[in-house]
Amino acid sequence: MDESRPGDAEGQGTVELGPDRVQYALGVLRDQQNLVAGILAGAAAAIVSAGVWALITVLTGYQIGWMAVGVGILVGLSLRKIGRGIDKTFGFAGAGLSLVGCVLGNILAVCGFVSVQESIPFLQVLTRLNPQVAVEMLKVTFNPIDLLFYGIAVYEGYKISFRSITQNDLQEILPELRHQKAA
Repeated sequence: MDESRPGDAEGQGTVELGPDRVQYALGVLRDQQNLVAGILAGAAAAIVSAGVWALITVLTGYQIGWMAVGVGILVGLSLRKIGRGIDKTFGFAGAGLSLVGCVLGNILAVCGFVSVQESIPFLQVLTRLNPQVAVEMLKVTFNPIDLLFYGIAVYEGYKISFRSITQNDLQEILPELRHQKAA
């Protein structure tokens, strides 16, 4: 139903959508989602950002906690852009991949320090890595402040992973909104 608001020029008003039209729009948006592609893009972002974090950490000699937040942001943006998700599954994927990226960044940084200190090629250090050694490295290098930055990264990975739905998106899906001017 088209109802004009007081003071609207030329009858431009709000459009009230019934539940069936809202469900239709949600269905179209869900059909555009691609969870597998989003997860692959998020995983790639987690790996790349973990590598960059480790490289910066080794080059500067400092563990910079804010790098974890960057991991979460990059993972979330990758998932959003490629996955185009509106369901909570995308947020959970972004949160989980952000956490994996943070842990991987810490492990790669420790491997980088070992490589430099022992004059062993980085790839050789990586090939000697196993889950038990990785867990031990995380325990030894753990700092309680890591939890804060990991938490922020997980939150950002969750929050940013969702597709932004624009006025133009809705106007393409629902013809009755096409006369609406974008805000």
